[in-house]
Amino acid sequence: MAAKRVIIVGAGIAGLAAALRLSQAGWEPVVIERAPARREGGYPVVFSGVGRAGAQRMGVLPALRERQVSAFDLAYLRADSRPRFTVPHTAVRRLFGDGGMALLRGDIEDVLHEAVADQVRIRFGATVTAVTQDDEGVDVTLSDGSAERADLLVGADGLHSTVRALVFGPEDRYRRDLGHVVAATMLDQRPDGAPERAFSTVTTVGRTFTVADLGDGRVAAFFTYGTAAPDAELAEGPRRALQRAFPGPAWAVTELLADLREEAVYFDSVSQIVMDRWSQGRVVLLGDAAWCVTIFAGYGSSLAVGGADLLGAELERRPADIPGALRAWEQALRPEVLERQRKGRANTGVHAPRNRFEIALRDVPLRLAAVPVVTRLLGRHLG
Repeated sequence: MAAKRVIIVGAGIAGLAAALRLSQAGWEPVVIERAPARREGGYPVVFSGVGRAGAQRMGVLPALRERQVSAFDLAYLRADSRPRFTVPHTAVRRLFGDGGMALLRGDIEDVLHEAVADQVRIRFGATVTAVTQDDEGVDVTLSDGSAERADLLVGADGLHSTVRALVFGPEDRYRRDLGHVVAATMLDQRPDGAPERAFSTVTTVGRTFTVADLGDGRVAAFFTYGTAAPDAELAEGPRRALQRAFPGPAWAVTELLADLREEAVYFDSVSQIVMDRWSQGRVVLLGDAAWCVTIFAGYGSSLAVGGADLLGAELERRPADIPGALRAWEQALRPEVLERQRKGRANTGVHAPRNRFEIALRDVPLRLAAVPVVTRLLGRHLG
């Protein structure tokens, strides 16, 4: 029998994980990516749970372990970089729980790309302009005028998914903004005042700035702030929006924003995608395109990899009934997605406290995090 074909839109974590898992299941994947080339960097994430289990089954867990950030402290600083308090790396390790790994989002993508590079065709610089389907397959028209037909279409193209818009309807039908904007970029060096081997954070009302020393000379910066109009912030662009949201002078931020290369910044709203179904016939959404739990939940990369693994397993169980396999996959995964979305909404005050009381409420358990029982409770709350 000829291998079933799958078109996967999006060459991020979800798309590459789906390409790897379905290739291992005997499918022939073709990946369509809007960007002209692979992207790098991103922000640090904790990779665990269903993601770790899926990575192990797909054979990429050893490579991910090699990329994980080694022991680091959480250093909380004043605006002038003077220390406030520190959560030691031993407590941070317990916060992650059993098997949790700190990874740069781009490193997860790198590992998955290396695993599929020799067996999966990736078409860069292309977008999907039309989707039609029948009982036997899916037809996709691309921006260069070419067409592809497959047995299955996977929309793994993120929060602003084109596949979702074409098949399920406009984004505003499903997007739920949490009233915040996030930005992340890689730095050339660790700023003065940032402790070595630490994630150093300055928090004031409504905004947080973090410098993450990832080791091996790699440093990332992460910003988040509250706003009632995230789309207006995005339209303004990262430099102007961040300069207004983080007025100086303040440690490292003022100088960093003056030299910001906008093309190297991830800049987007903190939004969830809420849908009553993730598939329609032979089209399925995966990762942020389907659910986007947000960075406040801290589990998006894990769900992307774990969701791809479970999708492949369900398609293996039901090879003759693709729509049925997609429904069974969703039924199994949806409860965890809903719980992670709930935690994301609950954690808003942790990332960008709305007042001084929320800052104090966040700081009390963090200051006590070295106490094992507090660490366990805090880890459950943060997810």
